[in-house]
Amino acid sequence: MVSEYLKQNTAEFHDAAEKLFNSHKIFSKTFTLEDYKKIINTNYLMLLHSEDKIFTSLSDKFSEKLHLDRRVKLPLIEKDLSSLDLKNQKETQHLEFADEHEALGAMYVIEGSTLGGNVIAKQLSKTEGFDDVTFNFFGCYQENTGMMWKNFKEVLDSEVTPENYNKVLSGAKKLYTFLLNVN
Repeated sequence: MVSEYLKQNTAEFHDAAEKLFNSHKIFSKTFTLEDYKKIINTNYLMLLHSEDKIFTSLSDKFSEKLHLDRRVKLPLIEKDLSSLDLKNQKETQHLEFADEHEALGAMYVIEGSTLGGNVIAKQLSKTEGFDDVTFNFFGCYQENTGMMWKNFKEVLDSEVTPENYNKVLSGAKKLYTFLLNVN
C-alpha cells in the first residue's frame, strides 16, 4: 500500500519537521505563541506555493473521490495569519509537480499536517497563552479529521499502483523539502 510506503520513506522528513517546529514543546506546555506563529507562517507558505498546483494537477476522478472542495486550506490558514497579526505574502519560489502522482504525494504531506494539527490544536487550546487563538487550519476538519484522513489513505491505496509509488514519494519529498527550507 502506497500510504505505508510513504510513511516509511518520509519518516526522516517528518521527524525533521517536528524538530524544526519544536513539536516536543507542545506536550510539555512550553510551546510559545512565537513558536505557533512560526508553524502557522511556514505552513501558510507551503499551502500558498502548493495547494492550487496540487488541486489543478489532479484528475476529476481524484477530485471527486478525495472531496477536494472540502480540503481547501489556504483561506483557513489566512484567517489564522490575520488573527496572529502576520502578513499574507506572495509566492517567492517556484514549486511544480510533474504529474498527478507527485501532486498526490505532496497532498500526503498537507493531509498529514492536518491530522497532526488536530492534536496540536487540542493540546494548545489547553496551554496558557493560547486562550484567544483560533485554530482554523489545524482544526479544519474538526470531528471529521479521522474520517478525512482515512478517506485520503483509502483513495491513495486503491488508486495508486506500485509502479507509481516512486512518483508519489517524489512529490512528498519535494513538498517536505520545500517546507523545511522555506524560511
